[in-house]
Amino acid sequence: MKKLINKTKIITTVVIILFAASGKAQFDYLFTQYMFNETFINPAYVGSKEAMSATLAHRQQWVNFPGRPITTSFAVHGPLMGNKMGLGLSVLNEKIGVLNQNLIYLNYAYRIKTGAKSTLALGLMGGIHNQVNKFTDLKTNNDGTTDVQFSNSPSTIAPNFGTGLYFNTKTFYAGLSIPRMVNDQVTFATNGAVQLNTKLEPKKFTYYFTIGNVFKLNENLKLKTQTMLKAVIGAPVQFDLNANFLIKEKVWAGLAYRSGSAASAMVGLQISPQFLASYSYDYSINSIQKYSMGSHEIVLSYLFSFKGKKVVTARYF
Repeated sequence: MKKLINKTKIITTVVIILFAASGKAQFDYLFTQYMFNETFINPAYVGSKEAMSATLAHRQQWVNFPGRPITTSFAVHGPLMGNKMGLGLSVLNEKIGVLNQNLIYLNYAYRIKTGAKSTLALGLMGGIHNQVNKFTDLKTNNDGTTDVQFSNSPSTIAPNFGTGLYFNTKTFYAGLSIPRMVNDQVTFATNGAVQLNTKLEPKKFTYYFTIGNVFKLNENLKLKTQTMLKAVIGAPVQFDLNANFLIKEKVWAGLAYRSGSAASAMVGLQISPQFLASYSYDYSINSIQKYSMGSHEIVLSYLFSFKGKKVVTARYF
């Protein structure tokens, strides 16, 4: 293997760190403000807002760190058949060093009324995962000779699917899901050849459990608490804890903690009952903070009127 220049070493190190951290880093995209759009976590979430919803999220992770992750997602979903079903489309792009990946999923949920104000949904999602490794962007010290390992940009496409359950009322929800069931692995031979292996491996499933509730403290102040647990067989459980105050139905402000990773501050403006703009800043609590200036994330969410039904109150989840 030819010696790479320092910048290339750093980029490669970032990719190795990310893959080693989870074993399935190609799917473990990261959003601090996941609570505003859980379609990538749980397909049963679609249609839960009882109106058409569109959410755009952009994350700049580990600012000033070469090869850092940059993630952008867009999701749109809404109810069908008198809220008996939900349908959605989710698109995500993530860049990590020379790795560029794209996920496109269709989400479907069947919603069952379990009470006057509660619903249980069963969801399915299916789509494709595209991975492009732009090795041609790497610079090598090879004395003018061609290194076949860095002379192309291989692209692969693999199918994937997932399932989930989602129970919610106006102020409470709980979800359980396996968003991606197919384990696809890309291997590279020394001659530059690319091989894609796709397997259904239950032992490598990532299970997500989410739960949240809104507490009314007084007429002008509400507290929204949420927890997300992520578990893989044979690995420690990871968790996200967050608490947000909603002041006069206009301003969101809160804190979050991700186990062994980061502490976060969040602030948002409910511009109208339909339009939310929110920002979060992550301060890493591990050694990566020595080399970065934290992580930034912006979320824009819009809730449309649906078939003449006006949105008169903000949706909390």
